[in-house]
Parts: sequence; structure tokens; C-alpha cells
Amino acid sequence: MRKAGTTYKGLCPFHGEKTPSFVVTPARDSWHCFGCGEGGDIFSFVMKRESLTFPEALKRLAARAGIEVDERTSREDARKARLREVLEQAIAFYHVVLTQSKTGAPALEYLHGRGFTDETIERFQLGWAPSGWDQMIKMLQSRRNVAIAELAEVGLTSQRQGGRGAYDKFRSRVIFPIRDAAGNAVGIGGRILPGGVGAGHDAAAAAAGSGAPDAGAPKYLNSPATALFDKSRTLYLIERARGEMRRSEEAVLVEGYTDALMAHQAGFENVVASLGTALTPAQVALIARYAREIVLAYDVDPAGQHAGSIGGAELFRLIGSLAAEETGVEITRVRVARLPEGKDPDEVIRDTPDLWREAIRTAQPIIEFLIDYYATAFPIRTAEGRRHAVGALVPMLREIRDPVVRDSYLQTLARRTGVEERVLLEALRAPVPVGQAGADGRGGSGGVGAGSGRFTTDAVMSAPDTIDTKAELKSLTREEARLLRLLLLVPEQQVRVAETLAAQGARLPSTPARELLTAMLQDRDRDREAGGSGEFKRMRFLDALPPELHSLAIALYADRGPNDPTTLDTDHVRNGVDQCLLALEADRIEDEIRFNAGELMEAQTAVDPQEIARLLETQRTLYEARNSLDRRREAVSNLTTAGGHR
Repeated sequence: MRKAGTTYKGLCPFHGEKTPSFVVTPARDSWHCFGCGEGGDIFSFVMKRESLTFPEALKRLAARAGIEVDERTSREDARKARLREVLEQAIAFYHVVLTQSKTGAPALEYLHGRGFTDETIERFQLGWAPSGWDQMIKMLQSRRNVAIAELAEVGLTSQRQGGRGAYDKFRSRVIFPIRDAAGNAVGIGGRILPGGVGAGHDAAAAAAGSGAPDAGAPKYLNSPATALFDKSRTLYLIERARGEMRRSEEAVLVEGYTDALMAHQAGFENVVASLGTALTPAQVALIARYAREIVLAYDVDPAGQHAGSIGGAELFRLIGSLAAEETGVEITRVRVARLPEGKDPDEVIRDTPDLWREAIRTAQPIIEFLIDYYATAFPIRTAEGRRHAVGALVPMLREIRDPVVRDSYLQTLARRTGVEERVLLEALRAPVPVGQAGADGRGGSGGVGAGSGRFTTDAVMSAPDTIDTKAELKSLTREEARLLRLLLLVPEQQVRVAETLAAQGARLPSTPARELLTAMLQDRDRDREAGGSGEFKRMRFLDALPPELHSLAIALYADRGPNDPTTLDTDHVRNGVDQCLLALEADRIEDEIRFNAGELMEAQTAVDPQEIARLLETQRTLYEARNSLDRRREAVSNLTTAGGHR
């Protein structure tokens, strides 16, 4: 190939030609043949030249570039699919015991007493684990052909002492199925009934000795770590909450299963639970895929005695570091909801839903909560107490970039501690000593501000569920990303776009974009083959994607545009899609204009009157097409603007 301005030009390898019409544009990582019309990126070139699929081309190019591709084997995928199936069988067993047996009657009565409806119990597949030692094992072995080894792999059994067989891990507990963001079962949680109600009610257990938990058993029990389940990177009801989290850009975090369930029953659908643990970096990463703001609605009394489990100071620091390092993970604000003292969230939601709604709406910014906490936690009537409180809060105030906001909190701190503003300002401006004590002001590791480093940017970015949206979307042009996001969130436009591109004889510029659009249409074909109407199903689509495209699709779902397409009317969405298609068409015309200009320059240099005349006519046609396209784009833009002001 030979250099031609900012491009390279040569003979097309895909059709016979004597005049070079194959152009590579390094600035756009693209190629196009103006003779046969083929074009794309490096992947499409290798796929066409060597008759490879996209995954095959990706692996071959990665090998040449010395990049290791993380490949999930089909054997591992099949194994995890089987484990999810086993877990679903167990969940179904526990649900039947709760809803259709005398053994589950006390647990059902308990749930009704807590305010849960039969619809909620059915919708969330709540269950009851009977008190017998091995009832679940026997049922799944005999009726579902499940091996004990498989039950052990998903954390449903424990080994007997001496290795003499296994017994059910969950006994005499209300069962709460735990699912990942895609809705797949990954584990379960179990709760003992108050006062041991329900233990020893089945005849088999009574005959062989009850398998009910002993008096020292924990109130809540989660599945152990398995190939499917990691408590630190899981949020209860994330599969139900993610849609509303994305719409509202807010995630409300509670501690327990019943708190989250009651919220969803009452229509507060952006609520998730942290499975009784302190919030972890991986959970923050999972939240950041769908929401920008976190509201902590733990059972926190006015004295802030549970502030340590909130990790508020660490979360506050994390916001600043994520923004400063432009990680693509966005958590813009953390707030704390104040609930009535002695009231659990599920009680507030059940008895006074308006109070819950107002508590979430008026939740305190985390720094205000921390000021209140430290002003109560330390004896601020004494000089030593004031020193500790100020020492805990000044490092956080230093990290507030906006001077107006920082000054406002400085005034609040002065009021709460009785320390003059000028003294606080002096402390704020003082150089930070090397090896400064922990944020609790005492050099210890306790309390909210513990300098444990759990919430570092690196910790969040390395979490398995973190999607670096910016990095993933680099493989697409800006218009492609916008168009694909619209098609994923509003699937009704998919077929129209495919038909429009086909009518134009055009394709999306990049291979990943083409592959994703093809995968959307294939999902509709699968639905028709199964007897459906050709409907697009998000989970089925994602599950069928190869690993090479799965993260890109997730990033498109997680990406935040100026508007949520699901809240716009049909005309507005249609106009948005048309804008993308017209922008892509404009890029194609500009490419042709640039190519024609280069050809014209060569013809003029060679003094070829006939070729010059032909190229000038082509130039005129292209300019007319561009002007016409500009008018169409302006018309669509005006329609979209008008629609937005209705």
C-alpha cells in the first residue's frame, strides 16, 4: 500500500481491480474498499480474508499482539449451568414445603404475621427448610436425580463427622433464594424463626432425632462460598432492583432479607440488601453498574452505634478518588436515611410507607451524618473529646474539592463541636504529618473512619463485577454505542434498523457492533423457533453471547446517556434512532468525498480530462447527497427537540 494523505491506498484483496480503491484510515482504525463496498475494522478484515468467526479472529489477533484472551471453556459453562439447575431444584423443594405442607405451616404463619402476602411469597420463591437431617438430600436424589456431590458444590450440604455421609446444611429455617444480576440462582439465605418455632415438626425428624439447629446457631445463615456464590460481591434482590436503580440512578441499601422484600412488596423497587455484611468494594462496583447514588437505610439509631458497619468515611473518600481518577465507575453521592429509633426498615415500610419515602428523600449527605456521629461518639464537652472529633473529620473535609461545600460543612462542624471556625480552618490548612493516625483520631482501626483501605479505587476496580464502561465502549464509534444502547433498551427498534441498513446497502462500521446487532436478530429467531412471535428477551440474549461480546453488551446497558430511552415516548425514541442512522450515513458520505478528492487530485496531476470530468460529476453528486442528508438531520433534530418540550 502507498500513503495518500492521512490514509493508505492499495489494491483490494477481496475483488479483482487494476485501480487502487482499498483505503486504510489509521486514525479511525478502519478500512474500506470503494470498489466492492466492503469495509470495517481489523477484525472484519481478518474474518473476511481468512473465513473466521469473530471469536476466532479475536484470538488470532490477540496471539499476534501478545495479549492473553480470558477464555471460558464450554465445560466450565456447562458445569455452572448444572449447578444453577441443582440450586433451582432445591429452591423449588423448599418452596413447596413452605406453601403446601403442614411442616411449613408455622413458617408461613410467621411470614404472614410479618406482613408478607402470598403473592410476594410466590414471586420471590420463599421457602422452608424442614428440620430433618437429610430430607432435602433424599428428595432431590430420588425425584430429581441430583448427586450429593452436586449438592455439596452449591453449598447445600455439610459433611458428617468422620466422613460418614452428608446432612442438610439448612434446617428449620425460612429460605430466601439469592440471585445474581442476571436472575440466576447463586445461593440461599436461611433465617431461624423466633423462639425456635417450626423446629421438629416433621415426622421423619421426630423419629430419627430432630435436625433443628441448636440454641447457639446463628439467626441468619448464608450459603458458603461456592463456584456460584460469593457473599462479598452479591446483593439480595439486585435482579429485581437494577431496572429501577438505573431509572432513578439511586440504590437504597438495607441490611436484611425481610427489609428488602418488604420494600419491593410496597413498590420501592430500587432497594437491595447487603446480606448482613458491611458494604464491600465488589458490592459498590455492582451498584455502580446501575446507579450513581447510594442511600444507606440501615437500622441506625441517633447515636450512630452502627456507623462502623456502614463504612461511611471510606465510602466518602471513595467518591472523590473514583471521580479524580476517571475510572468510568461513578458513585456521585452517598446519603444516610434516618429511621425512627428502635424500628427496623421493614416495620417502617409496612406500617408507615410515607415515612419511609420521606426518610429516603431527605436522607443526610454522608458527611453530615459523620459530623453528627462523631459529635455524639466523643465527649465534646471536654477538650480531649473535641480534639478526637475534629481529628476524625478534618481529613475528610480536606477531600471536598468544592470550597463552597467545604466551607458549609466547616460551619456545621463548628456548631456541633463548639470549636471556632478559624481554629478548624487552621487545622484544615495544616500540613498532613507523615504516618498520621487513623481517621478515628486515635490511631486505632475502629469506627466509621477506620483506615482499613477496604474502599480504595483499586479495590473497586478489581472487583469481578466492575464494568469499565469507558474501556469497553472504545471498540465502538460514538454513534454506534448510542444506537446499540437504544436498541438494547428499546428492542422494538431492532428490526427497523436492520432493515434500514440493508436497504441502504450499509453496515455498522465496527465488527463488535455488527456482531451485537446480529445477535439481537438471532435472539428473535430463537423465540420464533420456540413457537413465539419473535420477541427479544434480554437474559436469553446475554446468556447466548460469546464471552468476547458479553462485557460489551453489559457496558452498553450500564452506560448512562442524557436520557433513559425507556421513559421516552415512541416518537422520541424513533427520532433518536434516526439521528444515529443519519450520522452513520453522513460518515460514509464524508469518506466517499475524501476518497473522490484524492482521486481527483491524481487525475489532475496526470492531466486526464476524461477522468477529471467523471470525478467532478461524482463530487457534485456527493455534495448534493451531503446537503440533502444535512436537511434530513436538521428535520429529525427539530422533531426530537419539539418532542422533548411536550
